[in-house]
Amino acid sequence: MEALIAHLLGDYFFQSDWMAINKTKRTWICIVHAAIYTMTFLVFMLIGQLPLSYKALLSIGVSHFIIDRVYPARYICFIKNFMAPRSWWPVWKECWMTGYKIGDHSQDPTSKPAFLAVWLMIIVDNSLHIIINWYSIKFF
Repeated sequence: MEALIAHLLGDYFFQSDWMAINKTKRTWICIVHAAIYTMTFLVFMLIGQLPLSYKALLSIGVSHFIIDRVYPARYICFIKNFMAPRSWWPVWKECWMTGYKIGDHSQDPTSKPAFLAVWLMIIVDNSLHIIINWYSIKFF
């Protein structure tokens, strides 16, 4: 539970809109965000709510940087599209932003409204962070 709270604080409370928009465009902005994110875990470790582990902190920080800079969630979302009949398979140029084809679902059942595509990608992104954080804390 404490790791989830640290994740929410680091990724939502302590991330400005400017960071969120620009971390995929500029490396240094992503480094700043990942450092702030990692510090939330350090605080929880220092107050005894999580086990103190510098390997875990390094794993959390580096993985957070990679996930936020490269944004693999959109690739995972795109790959999930292929667990459907071939007629529903999209092409990357229609999906590169979120991994999903964005459009009017009433006109094209293979598409999603933009807000839904973004939120589905955010859920995958958060799942990646939470799984890696759990693994890092448990095994490092």
